[in-house]
Amino acid sequence: MAALSAVPPQIVPADSVRLVSPRDGGHYESFFQRANHPSRPLAFWIRYTLLVPAGDPDGAVGEVWATFFDGERAEVIAVKERRRLADCELVSGRLGLRIGGASLEEGSLRGTVNHGAHRIGWALDYDAPDPPLLLLPARYYEGGFPRAKSLVAAPRARFAGALEVDGRSIDVSGWVGSHNHNWGERHTERYAWGQVAEFDGGEDAFLECASARVRLGPVLSPFMTVVVLRLDGEEHRLNGLWTAALARTRVAALDWRYRTAAHGVRVTARIHAPPSAFVALAYDDPPGGRKLCLNSKLARCELRVERPGRPVCELQSAHGCAFELLGFPAHPDIPLAL
Repeated sequence: MAALSAVPPQIVPADSVRLVSPRDGGHYESFFQRANHPSRPLAFWIRYTLLVPAGDPDGAVGEVWATFFDGERAEVIAVKERRRLADCELVSGRLGLRIGGASLEEGSLRGTVNHGAHRIGWALDYDAPDPPLLLLPARYYEGGFPRAKSLVAAPRARFAGALEVDGRSIDVSGWVGSHNHNWGERHTERYAWGQVAEFDGGEDAFLECASARVRLGPVLSPFMTVVVLRLDGEEHRLNGLWTAALARTRVAALDWRYRTAAHGVRVTARIHAPPSAFVALAYDDPPGGRKLCLNSKLARCELRVERPGRPVCELQSAHGCAFELLGFPAHPDIPLAL
């Protein structure tokens, strides 16, 4: 149990661009923003990505992805644009980048992307009152293990502005979500990732969690589960190496369950969604090849928290949980987009 705290100085600012110039060793970096309607099954996900293939710095690109999840219509609309990195603008030392006509700065993102018959535009601002959240222990962010890093630069971000989705204007004022930053030399071999920025009862809570299998030489590790939960003004970090290894984890189809405990706190969770709430996307990996990501921002989360000296806390989000599965087989009912 620990009070909320800011990201340690060695990795501040949390959302600054880490790619200084293309490198032979390979690099990917993504900044994504996501939020959900406070009561309806509607959500957006916008991702700005920098990719340098290993051994091919001239092949470096910038990408913009935008997806709108409409649970009322059982519809997911996705678009993507790719530009040469040489034609993109990056700002060193802080958050600032432009890929084509899409821009991202601290608290603000603008852009429009056309792909096939679809078009998504956005003019969004967000307020970030809470300090950044580290999914991993702080010491792992500057070392070589794990190869992929992830943090939440702006938890519980509150958005204002509008989306345009195939000519339909959607006001997102008051939607709650997050601004996130990921980077590394390669994607994690296999993972399930989840995030809830606002639970249905309006409790003061934010959940960030992941179960991953990492490559250790020629073999894959068992699932290791890390959880960081902010609840009632405290941050519970169930993310130590042994805690992650001892967690009980099960991922079956589109249903993820785990149970973990540390420092007297026990967390039990189930995250799941129907195929209609997902889109399948292919992510290029810096070492080569692609990894399939099954991506939903309308998943259901059921969370049980046991803390010393307190009543059991049960939280749920009916359709406000972000849920991704990367490196798993394709699902027959989730078509590949883009």
